[in-house]
Amino acid sequence: MAGVGKMLKQAQKMQKKIEGIQAELDARSIEVSSGGGAVSITISGSGVFQGLKLDPELLKEEASLVEETILEAIKEAAAKSKKINDDEMAKATEGFALPGLM
Repeated sequence: MAGVGKMLKQAQKMQKKIEGIQAELDARSIEVSSGGGAVSITISGSGVFQGLKLDPELLKEEASLVEETILEAIKEAAAKSKKINDDEMAKATEGFALPGLM
């Protein structure tokens, strides 16, 4: 049973590390631009959208172009945030394997 106690301590240590990383990701801001800077989105490292800026010139364009540009910026921001989140979480769980699960 000594192995179980050691695993529990490792799991608790990993959980604290993950909580710390989550707090850092919540506080981190990522800015993504699309359409040559016509759309700028700010998102946290944990995926919470924080801001949207549109160049007034973009709003003079056809609605479908405006929609497409905004959507592309949103997709890019979400993908970038997810990658950063996944990379940081992989670092936190590195070296931790539960027997029979991994």
